[in-house]
Amino acid sequence: MTDTILTADTRLEHDLLGDRAVPQSAYWGIHTLRAVENFPITGQRLSETPDLIVALAMIKQAAAEANATLGLLSPEIADAIIAACLEIRDGKLHDQFVVDLIQGGAGTSTNMNANEVIANRALELLGHRRGDYARLHPNEHVNLGQSTNDVYPTALKLAAWTGIGRLVQAMDGLRLAFADKSAEFSDVLKMGRTQLQDAVPMTLGQEFGTYALMLAEDQSRLHEASDLIREINLGATAIGTGITAHPDYAALVRERLSLISGEDLITAPDLVEATQDCGAFVQLSGVLKRVAVKLSKTCNDLRLLSSGPRAGLNEINLPARQAGSSIMPGKVNPVIPEVVNQIAFEVIGNDMTITMAAEAGQLQLNAFEPIIFYSLHRSLSHLTAGCQTLEAHCIRGITANRDQLRMTVENSIGIVTALNPYIGYRNATEVALEAHRSGRGVAEIVLERQLLTREQLDRLLRPENLTRPQPLLSKL
Repeated sequence: MTDTILTADTRLEHDLLGDRAVPQSAYWGIHTLRAVENFPITGQRLSETPDLIVALAMIKQAAAEANATLGLLSPEIADAIIAACLEIRDGKLHDQFVVDLIQGGAGTSTNMNANEVIANRALELLGHRRGDYARLHPNEHVNLGQSTNDVYPTALKLAAWTGIGRLVQAMDGLRLAFADKSAEFSDVLKMGRTQLQDAVPMTLGQEFGTYALMLAEDQSRLHEASDLIREINLGATAIGTGITAHPDYAALVRERLSLISGEDLITAPDLVEATQDCGAFVQLSGVLKRVAVKLSKTCNDLRLLSSGPRAGLNEINLPARQAGSSIMPGKVNPVIPEVVNQIAFEVIGNDMTITMAAEAGQLQLNAFEPIIFYSLHRSLSHLTAGCQTLEAHCIRGITANRDQLRMTVENSIGIVTALNPYIGYRNATEVALEAHRSGRGVAEIVLERQLLTREQLDRLLRPENLTRPQPLLSKL
């Protein structure tokens, strides 16, 4: 960055540390320059998180509208700021948001990056040169009535709200895919398992229906978490006392931001509490961890059920997506469930990061919100991509090995549980022991001992009689 400044056409900017040359082509300024130099951490810039950039632009637009209404900004300056914000919301100038996502300073570098880009674009729109801050200043005009400490957490919540919406939509597609498979496999009888041991019969449709229901439950929890992030502290300024802001500013800026964002926002009843509290982010992260854990469990099941094809369960077939080995010809691996497992591991780790960052805040401000956003952003975006990938490249193409499943049921010792009410516990135990000792099927032994007729046995072993509560069949 320093070499570029020395060789490019530059402008001189000043801050409390002194003067620095800034590239004339840049819309950002000296505060952003120092942040780029200070925080070469992840290599991921704000420009890679458009949701956050748009959220910042919406906040700055709402602030300009509120301050203009209150007579604190001239119409000319307010209109220029608003126009610059509208351009950014439309996707322009995102490449000018160059600060690393992980940064010290509680998000000040992010806020100043936005202030400088908006100020310099507004200056251009007014016919002035970039850096002519005597006419329109990043702090005095763009940041009027604001602090990083109320702008940044509000932007994080708006960005998270957008990310939650995308994740819920992706989960809905996956849920419907599981529901479709549940209907398709509703007549496929199989053995259920507990502790990986044969249990009692069920249908493959019931198994897949459970996966659909788990997703539906987590979608509801995400909706609840999104309600929590509707509460914002905009208007709190530095610590929640509202110092430097007009008495009517908090209510007015919240009203304007609600209209701009389309979200029914609520001003926190106690801005001092809201400025230091990261509980809403912890709650959201906990729900994302819940989603991840259950998705990973589902993918574990898919890998087990498709294991084989000769030496495993071999109950279902996952779509073949790529060759599975560089050394073993013909091998195909469950790569899509595997990648979702890995996403889940990351989300679980991100939750711990967010937990520690929230806990580490001191007094009236949590300085660690950048890592909270970084972790939340990755969890939301990766879970969204994982759900979409799992639906499109795996669930929709699953097929059932019906003959294998039926044979497993007929040969399983577990079906003796269904026969117990009709042949008695002692007989059922003896049949189970004989089946286990000999390797023969339960049905074969029951018929051999004349405990039931073939007609009676076939009736009892119908899927509808094995897979849901039934009154005892008095007439076999």
